[in-house]
Amino acid sequence: MKRKNGVRFTVQGAAVAALYVVLTFVSAFFGLSSQAIQLRLSEALCVLPVFFPAAVPGLFVGCIIANFLTGSIFIDVIFGSIATLIGAIGTRLLRQHKLLCLTPPILSNTLIIPFVLAFAYKFEGSIFYFMLTVGLGELLSCGVLGYFLAAALKKRIKNM
Repeated sequence: MKRKNGVRFTVQGAAVAALYVVLTFVSAFFGLSSQAIQLRLSEALCVLPVFFPAAVPGLFVGCIIANFLTGSIFIDVIFGSIATLIGAIGTRLLRQHKLLCLTPPILSNTLIIPFVLAFAYKFEGSIFYFMLTVGLGELLSCGVLGYFLAAALKKRIKNM
């Protein structure tokens, strides 16, 4: 039984990672995923740790792969993925609090990514401006889209 659970965990995590990559490419195709103003559709998946723990490493690995494949610089691959990991862990820890569970990914990205944009990419603008733009993008993708994803999943997943 233990092996079956390990395989399930790995498959679920890999599926989340693959979805994250695909949705990041969709966002990138429309020019939404990697400038000062970001709206990554893949960030809606940050709600998944509420439903199963394998989503935490899946989101982290998916973010690493997506950032690497979309041409992000090394510092962005590392710190962007760490921001996603922190958010995913926080969501998992707050899974019993329906209104608070999506705040960790919104906050972690809002607090970390602006420094990457300012210092690694040398985008013009202040840290506060980047916090505003990244935070707004996270609020829309993770908060709003994630909320609707959670509502749809809750109807289909038993014992949630």
